[in-house]
Amino acid sequence: MVKHIILWTLNPELTEEEKSAVKKGIKEGLEGLVDKVPGLIDVNVQIDGRLASSTADLMLDCTLEDEEALKVYAQHPEHLAVANTKVRPYTVQRACLDFEA
Repeated sequence: MVKHIILWTLNPELTEEEKSAVKKGIKEGLEGLVDKVPGLIDVNVQIDGRLASSTADLMLDCTLEDEEALKVYAQHPEHLAVANTKVRPYTVQRACLDFEA
């Protein structure tokens, strides 16, 4: 199995209300990809409970069957649609860690 972890920082120009709506949209969009993308086993987007010591606003935690499934996920049209409409327009920083679990 492969873990795909992403940390994002939202655009600081967004209001708290906008940030809340954006986080919910990202969560719904990405978690909705399970059963749509081959090899994608599990998706969890953490948007609540952020402590003041955090340097990111939200986290994606995915489990995929293998590295090939990660490549498929990265280019899958439904994933790209979520990334291009719900994530990229609102984020200013992204950090990624992929590893075999």
